[in-house]
Amino acid sequence: MQKQLHIFLNAIMFYTRIPVPKSLPYSDEILNRSTRFFPFIGWIIGGIGAIVFYGLQFVFPPELAILLSMLATIFATGAFHEDGFADFCDGFGGGYTRERILTIMKDSRIGTYGSIGLIGMLATKFMSLNAIEVAKIPLVLLSGHSLSRLMPILVIYTSEYSRDDASSKTKPIGKKGKGFDFLLALFFGLAFLVFIPISYSLIILPALLFTTFIFRRYITSKLGGYTGDCLGALQQIAEVFFYLGWVVFQNIAR
Repeated sequence: MQKQLHIFLNAIMFYTRIPVPKSLPYSDEILNRSTRFFPFIGWIIGGIGAIVFYGLQFVFPPELAILLSMLATIFATGAFHEDGFADFCDGFGGGYTRERILTIMKDSRIGTYGSIGLIGMLATKFMSLNAIEVAKIPLVLLSGHSLSRLMPILVIYTSEYSRDDASSKTKPIGKKGKGFDFLLALFFGLAFLVFIPISYSLIILPALLFTTFIFRRYITSKLGGYTGDCLGALQQIAEVFFYLGWVVFQNIAR
């Protein structure tokens, strides 16, 4: 039981800015096995966004409540995935060889491609959430954050890490663990789908799987595998697609 707690707290430490005990044991094995909790981290981050939005909607306009909820989730993760998305845009936008792409993504500075991509992604996320019925936004945040974090897990378990030296500019990258870890991640990623219309689940899940397949094929053709920045970019893409899909589904259902 204590080992499972250590694995969970390592996931908290790795994927969020939530404080954990300084004496927490760490090893590559524990980090790799902590990927089982990555979609569950989506429950936590999505829950933070949902609570902030739900509470602030009573005192602020919905648009401001949405913006502040987005900022709360970014603060809770330390912009971990947004940073990956920006580096992905810079690397694949400005690099033409595997070595050049990896070098650009490892650079802590943000370039033109990253700036434009990040602004566009955040604006799309805001506008999508703003187009969703106010009463549905907390549930959409919870579902979107958890399901979107399942997509990088699929890449981790079907691809190889791309950097030859297994290096990262910030933190080590969690790699595939055991089969049970994948099944647990699958459960955490899909659990919130029971609370949304089955008709939407049958649309968005295949759409995200197809997006993940195309994304994985693209990065594999360029890099031969994935990097942490690629995983962060995929999480952001999947999250935005979930919101966009909900807007389309909502408008069609009316």
